[in-house]
Amino acid sequence: MNRGELLPRVSFDGGEKIHSGPGREVRAAEYVRMSTDHQRYSIQNQGAAIAQYAAAHDLTIVRTYADEGKSGLSLDGRGALKQLLEDVQNGRADFNTILVYDVSRWGRFQDSDESAYTEYLCKQAGITVRYCAEQFENDGSLSSAIIKSMKRAMAGEYSRELSVKVFTGQCRLVGLGFHLGGPPGYGLRRMLVDEHGVPKCELKDGQRKNLQTDHVVLVPGPPLEVKTVIEIFRLFAIEGLREKKIAAILNKRGVLTHQGRPWLRCHINKILVSEKYIGTAVFNRTSAKFGRRRTRNDPDQWVRRENAFPAIVPPDLFWAAQNLIAQRRDKYSDQGLIKELESIISKNGNLSRSDIKEFENSPCANTYRYRFGSILKAYDLAGYKPSRNFVYSRNRDFFHQISEAVLTDIVSAIEEADCPVERLNKPRSIMINEEITLSVTTLHCPKKQSGDFCWKLRFARNTRPDITVAIRMAPCNRQILDYYILPFADPGWNGAKVYRNNNGFWLDQYRFDSLAPLLELVARRNVRRAG
Repeated sequence: MNRGELLPRVSFDGGEKIHSGPGREVRAAEYVRMSTDHQRYSIQNQGAAIAQYAAAHDLTIVRTYADEGKSGLSLDGRGALKQLLEDVQNGRADFNTILVYDVSRWGRFQDSDESAYTEYLCKQAGITVRYCAEQFENDGSLSSAIIKSMKRAMAGEYSRELSVKVFTGQCRLVGLGFHLGGPPGYGLRRMLVDEHGVPKCELKDGQRKNLQTDHVVLVPGPPLEVKTVIEIFRLFAIEGLREKKIAAILNKRGVLTHQGRPWLRCHINKILVSEKYIGTAVFNRTSAKFGRRRTRNDPDQWVRRENAFPAIVPPDLFWAAQNLIAQRRDKYSDQGLIKELESIISKNGNLSRSDIKEFENSPCANTYRYRFGSILKAYDLAGYKPSRNFVYSRNRDFFHQISEAVLTDIVSAIEEADCPVERLNKPRSIMINEEITLSVTTLHCPKKQSGDFCWKLRFARNTRPDITVAIRMAPCNRQILDYYILPFADPGWNGAKVYRNNNGFWLDQYRFDSLAPLLELVARRNVRRAG
């Protein structure tokens, strides 16, 4: 029995709206969507306008699909609209028409053809789409087609214009020395100031300003944290210790991050490269406009404001650390990496992953794969022609590409949900909300002599992620079959496991056809304090 048979209405905003319409002949579903662009597009206002339209046209609303707080730039993240289209295409729709407030609520797609296509899918199933607040009837006439096409283009253009205005406003605020959002970082705190710059209060985690005229600036945190930040720079820039060693020293002393967790190498590195510790505000390092994937911008696109807030670290100490990081980066330039391989060849007369691993001060083999696309490409650039058959290595590189692509999609989805996420200096690993570590791996499918298929998973010994996403490949090893979202806390994850087609409930409870449950798992939620 599907969900539509169990419930009279479907709502994705956590509630259910009841509309009465006894005796009416035409059954309708309403789709409502609200982002954050204007109060007149609230779910309640849309529902009231649609209910009025339904009453005037003798329609009975039997189902509600609601996307609250969702952007209309694409289908990504709009679970209600996806569910609506799925119900329509699979024949589960128990209604004849779909009611939408206006064209922009259906979507502000950057490509107007995408909006037209989603509506066409409904028409193909014999279900019409009606725009209740528009001045035209969506009856398929030439005039309505022209107006609707213009409305779709205008909806997309509105998003583009709004994006430019928002970005310009953000750049202006950064130029004035204000902090736009996100966690302040270790050793810093967010201070709320009024329109005249007078401090009002310190904002705790999760708190936001409630007045448009107020702004947020960064101020030094507790003295112990400030002292720790200065010591991190001193140990790195003066004593020459690496990030991993510094983290070990802090953990041995019992010093924790501001999230109450032990230090990792990535935490130290994040502090060392951040200019906010010398009072400089930097904006637009990365961007993800119009629902596209987040990309890194060139430094000439960054927006900077020096002396935006009090410095914690002396500038000479900070720039000494940056010089060391730059020297290390130059050593690992493309040319420097190839020279490392040439040195290994001249010393050993051979080249393999184990040779790279054992060579003193050499970067790992994954560094070459990330930089050049595959380890075989790096071999070729170094002038080395392996005598072995590297078919498995080529497949392994393909599996790594699959893992990286899935991880990139996970990062984009988490960022769209306004959750902080950062890449760790470990293969295909991230940290979410500064508290959950996640790793992605791909399970290839070798065929056994018996003719059965099996998938073997080995957890890395040097990493203990809180969550492991295992991508199970289909027997052809060219398509994804499904996913296992595995918690490390489960006592069963202590070695190699073989995953067959049917593993029983104890294991298959972690199997999913998509990664949607992962977003629900890592999303932050407000929890009431127990009385």
